[in-house]
Amino acid sequence: MSEYAARLTRVRTVLAERGLGALVVSDPANLFYLTGYDAWSFYTPQCLLVPADGDVQFFARAMDAAGASYTSNLRADQIHGYPEVLVHRPDVHPYDWIANICHELIPAGADVAVESDAHYFTARGYLALSNGLPGRRLVDSAELVNWVRLVKSPHELDHLRIAGAIAEQAMRVALDRLRPGRRQCDVAAEILAAQATGTREHGGDYPAIVPMLPTGDAAGTPHLTWSDRPFVDNQATTVELAGVHGRYHAPLARTVMLGDPPRRLRETAKIVADGMQATLSTIRPGVTGSAVHAAFNAVIAAHGLVKESRIGYSIGIGYPPDWGERTVSLRSGETTVLTAGMAFHVILGMWMDGWGYELSEPVVVSADGVERLTGLSHELTIRR
Repeated sequence: MSEYAARLTRVRTVLAERGLGALVVSDPANLFYLTGYDAWSFYTPQCLLVPADGDVQFFARAMDAAGASYTSNLRADQIHGYPEVLVHRPDVHPYDWIANICHELIPAGADVAVESDAHYFTARGYLALSNGLPGRRLVDSAELVNWVRLVKSPHELDHLRIAGAIAEQAMRVALDRLRPGRRQCDVAAEILAAQATGTREHGGDYPAIVPMLPTGDAAGTPHLTWSDRPFVDNQATTVELAGVHGRYHAPLARTVMLGDPPRRLRETAKIVADGMQATLSTIRPGVTGSAVHAAFNAVIAAHGLVKESRIGYSIGIGYPPDWGERTVSLRSGETTVLTAGMAFHVILGMWMDGWGYELSEPVVVSADGVERLTGLSHELTIRR
């Protein structure tokens, strides 16, 4: 309970600094962070009202509200279930009902922050909430809770380390089972089983993103999943997955070559591995995200390579469809100064025309540098 109390205090400190009367939290990762609520219920409207003063209030579909008694730190009088008749109706919306209750809890004239870029806060939800709170102004929260989550507590770091061990185990399964002639879907099933099984000490959780396995010509395109086609000799496959424990994610990517790698792939793998070493050597408290990006870019630029996308982003709690925190990115122009306790997915993906290479590492910024959450080699995996 002390962990949750500290989190809520930090959120309310920001509310006071911004002069906000309340915050409406709809991102399931932020709901989990503040209350521990964990269920696959985010496909219908649900939210947490955090008033500047007074108890927080949780709203969900009636059949899901009961689950908050089992997974959250909330008392029964803080949990509210809206009627089933409001679900998937064109003429009314659950936020009509939610706003009616919130109206009495938010002072007139107050600014109310909403997570307007959250995946599950819809335009209809925004309009219903706005119409139901006359005299209050809805403003963008600017990922308020996400930024509070940026520096992890010792409790959170322990969960990330467990997630890293699960990620390593799942990736070892992927690298071992990916063979010519095997169907992509069969390998994906074994990866998913490894993610759920976890380690002998700790079970796994479902990932915010399913395993991604672009292969052959498609390896030059990220974020593709799998088919029922077999893996083919003399083709490369990029594998990206995550280990998950208690909703904390440690993403991990590697590349597998079935057969002798072409020269361009072998050389790129060596350059990217050198770039990873330079990147990890640069990460430490006091440097900016831009400086970390520059360290990697200096390595690849010396070989005539260019990477336009960012090379990393903050990680922690994740729910579908994303395991990133949507705060700090490791890219040119990122002015955020790194602090001990931040966690990142350093993702060095080189996506070319008809081929690609991925190498990534989940890491934590430590007091004197960086802590890797997995122990896998950074070399290209070759299967002959």
